Amino acid sequence: MPTPLEFFTSLIGKKLDHTPSSAGNWLDGTLLEVSESHIKVRYQVRPDMCNPARILHGGVASLMLDDAIGMANFVTGTEYLMTSINLSVDFLSSAQIGEDLNLTADLVRSGANINHWEAVIRKNNGKIVAKASSNMIKTHVKMSDLKL
Repeated sequence: MPTPLEFFTSLIGKKLDHTPSSAGNWLDGTLLEVSESHIKVRYQVRPDMCNPARILHGGVASLMLDDAIGMANFVTGTEYLMTSINLSVDFLSSAQIGEDLNLTADLVRSGANINHWEAVIRKNNGKIVAKASSNMIKTHVKMSDLKL
């Protein structure tokens, strides 16, 4: 059975539509980079991701950030599953239908019980759409017990 890092490394350049996250699969991103402390995913804004003004819905942007951080944290090599205890998001500009967005997330601090992440969604021109920070806390669930 591959490690989580080996599993996600095998997905580089591919659509993320068969991962353990059903919500993340709906986002239909493409994995560009992954390591034990970094991830980069590309998403394209679709009409079903937008609010009535036809711009990326803040909840969907938050889902992108949370899901990418969760994927990246999954491959940190921790023995136990970790889950978000907070997600602080700043929405800084809009994204239109059809735009490609690049999301990067980086591990800022890895602790005994909590990992701290920062993530940014950018347009191709470098303009920031949203940025977030999140803390992931260790649960009692062993990664080896997951049926993934």
